[in-house]
Amino acid sequence: MSAGELNRQRTTKQPTTNRPTTEEQADGPMDTRVDRRSFLYRASALAAATTVGTLALPSVGYAAQPITTTAPTIDTPVRPEALADPTELTIAEAATLIRTGKLKPDQLVEAYLERISAYDATYQAFNLVLTDQALARARELGRRKPTGPLYGIPLAIKDNYYTRGIPTTANSYLFQKFEPPFDATAVRRLTAAGAIVLGKTQMGPLATTRATTPDGRITTVNAWTPADPSTDPGGSSSGSATAVASRMATSSTGTQTGGSITAPSNAQNLTGLKPTMGRVSLYGIVPLSYTRDHPGPLARDAMDAAIMLTAMAGEDPNDPRTQGLPPVPDLVTAASPAYRERRVKARWRTRIGVIPGYTAGTTETAAARRTALNVLDDIEDLQVVDVSLPDEWDVLTNTAFNNVRLPERSEPFLPMLRTDLRGFGVSVTGWLQGALLGANEFLIGQRAKVLLLQRVLDDLFEQCDVVVQTSPTPFDAIGLPELALPIGFTSSGVPIGTILGGKPFGEDRLLAVAAAYQAVTDWHHRRPADPVTALRAARAEDRGRLTAEEIPDLMQ
Repeated sequence: MSAGELNRQRTTKQPTTNRPTTEEQADGPMDTRVDRRSFLYRASALAAATTVGTLALPSVGYAAQPITTTAPTIDTPVRPEALADPTELTIAEAATLIRTGKLKPDQLVEAYLERISAYDATYQAFNLVLTDQALARARELGRRKPTGPLYGIPLAIKDNYYTRGIPTTANSYLFQKFEPPFDATAVRRLTAAGAIVLGKTQMGPLATTRATTPDGRITTVNAWTPADPSTDPGGSSSGSATAVASRMATSSTGTQTGGSITAPSNAQNLTGLKPTMGRVSLYGIVPLSYTRDHPGPLARDAMDAAIMLTAMAGEDPNDPRTQGLPPVPDLVTAASPAYRERRVKARWRTRIGVIPGYTAGTTETAAARRTALNVLDDIEDLQVVDVSLPDEWDVLTNTAFNNVRLPERSEPFLPMLRTDLRGFGVSVTGWLQGALLGANEFLIGQRAKVLLLQRVLDDLFEQCDVVVQTSPTPFDAIGLPELALPIGFTSSGVPIGTILGGKPFGEDRLLAVAAAYQAVTDWHHRRPADPVTALRAARAEDRGRLTAEEIPDLMQ
């Protein structure tokens, strides 16, 4: 069924216009206020920064609006199953119980540590569990008055985020003995909001593939298929996704350069949010690509993603990519479902664009996509529309142009590439690719990236406000926000997800669409069964390995 057929089934909807009205701009999502030309100009300057080094970037123009700066008060109904098991609680549910004195942070931490002790030998989501530190902090927080929705919430942190005095290995030989002297800005913001670091998660070596050891042996499994290591848990934030999906952490952090938040979220029934470039500081995160790295949350639902991003986002004097941007809007309100006469409606009128081929075929994924579009189109003020792709889309998004990321990836590590190739383990060939790419190819690719962004802003987003995607490419290459959310399961019980792409700084609109969808579906509430007893001692089991020949094609 095409989007056009979907729309013909709904004759009561008000048609949407291409331009927001003055009233909508006054009380609408951030993407109606941002000047697209200034964002494009900034992206051009950012591309130039890869060749001339760090520089002050031009500011992004936006229409002013009042912004909530205080921590929001969360008061949400708690599901019966979450009352029975604290590890089932979302951030919002746990925050409600902690604020009202019905749950203590140490009780929540102890519940998660119990699950980690019981099941992580199978899942291998963590490479370091901070048992004593997490319990001590939880008890300390329990003696104070809660100050916000992250107060007392246990999180898993991807192991490329600096954690002061705690090993940060990026799962690489190069950093195996590294203990940072400070926290990454995102970690500092989360802990300042009251979050508790449970541990560091397994990841693809230097954030490139699914989680393996540096020599290629597979570690983390998908929480939905723990007995089948061949089922991809999503990379490179594999451990971050498995920790949340398996109820060993309330939420987690990830990084995305080529799909590493959206892919593991889709693979494990989570809601993952990759924000606009610069919305979250990269200071204190082991780099992969100066113009494509994005930190963000992997969460259980849209509200939890909003709470996490609210804490993580903001200007950082140590990262010029975060400066001169529009303020962070009220993401928590955006992620709260809106209603009209007890019926769910969209918070803002939104056209959801469907790209050619999105629902094509007879696969279970195609069927789930068609069903999800029907659900979205049935929500008041959401309109599903067919969209065409910009000119030369296949050329501008092909592998050759996407490979401009390779020199950016290799450049910070050139001294190591010159002195000790063994430090890169089985992925060394992929790192050498970047070092050997010609300067002409790199420059042409950077120009193509800016042209692609211009056409996405001018052509694609003239037809819609949000677009469904089959891949994170090219939005992570051009710095636009993406949100991954669950939309079903295969007959074998493996999650099916989709990705929504948005305009610059359109995280609030993406969250609003996801919140409306999740208010009328329950996919995001489903959890995998615990591993059977026989699997709990599977740590030493050979789960296979990625070879040196395979890895270059898998690296993000």
